Amino acid sequence: MERRLRDLLDIPVFHDDQHGTAIVVMAALTNALRVVGKKLPEVRIAMAWAGAAGTAVLKLNILTGDDIATMASGAIVFALANPDPEVDPDAAGEYAAVVATGRSDYPNQINNVLAFPGVFRGLLDAQSRYISDDMRIAAAQALADVVSPDEVGPHYIIPSVFHPDVTSSVAAAVRDAATAELDR
Repeated sequence: MERRLRDLLDIPVFHDDQHGTAIVVMAALTNALRVVGKKLPEVRIAMAWAGAAGTAVLKLNILTGDDIATMASGAIVFALANPDPEVDPDAAGEYAAVVATGRSDYPNQINNVLAFPGVFRGLLDAQSRYISDDMRIAAAQALADVVSPDEVGPHYIIPSVFHPDVTSSVAAAVRDAATAELDR
């Protein structure tokens, strides 16, 4: 449906759960890797589940703290299923260097609302008729950079949805990336 809408409309089409969450996860991963002193090409990323099977998998109480203990040193766990994450965040925290969830009652909440309204503001400012991967990556980098190097740590890899710089930083990055693409 999204692809068809992109073909039919002359405005950016953006799936908030897919692309918004991807932007925020990329931003959080960027800072989580900074915390553990690793770079993306150096790590292995494992996904517990995806797609339609997710709901059924959730009912299996999929991972335990003991599973996290078998991961490499400096492990990063993003347990994003709501309301019940794939692994208990407290149990994961016993072994992982960084834990993030989709829940507001734990630190490092991965919430796609962090991408908005900055992404849309940037697209509107650039008068872009589409959103590209480069624009989404720029949004993720800007969001990661809202957390300064002296602030980033195991319990602070992603800013709060109430952080005053989130919207303007994301908007400027998306605008600049969109403008650069339009100038090509």
